[in-house]
Amino acid sequence: MNETTIDSGVAHGIDAHQINPDVLQNISVTLSIEVGRAMIKIRDLMRLTQGSVVELDRVAGEPLDLLVNNTVVAQGEVVLVNERYGVRLTRVVPASERIKNL
Repeated sequence: MNETTIDSGVAHGIDAHQINPDVLQNISVTLSIEVGRAMIKIRDLMRLTQGSVVELDRVAGEPLDLLVNNTVVAQGEVVLVNERYGVRLTRVVPASERIKNL
């Protein structure tokens, strides 16, 4: 009798539905910082020139949003690190709250 063996990885102690953390850690994501937003009419957008000021919806001193793939994951404040801008996180959005916004 011919016996066929199907190797699903379970025999080697690997659950076929388990995600390998090494694979996840090598996935690239887009990280961005949002200072604020503004809604303007196209006619006003077309009038913008160098030196124009666009008023944003945030008050000075409010925390900035840190987004990963367009999902807010934290908030923070601008800091200088060796002549470069950085963000000091002041609040990390809990995973349960992030999932609700997907």
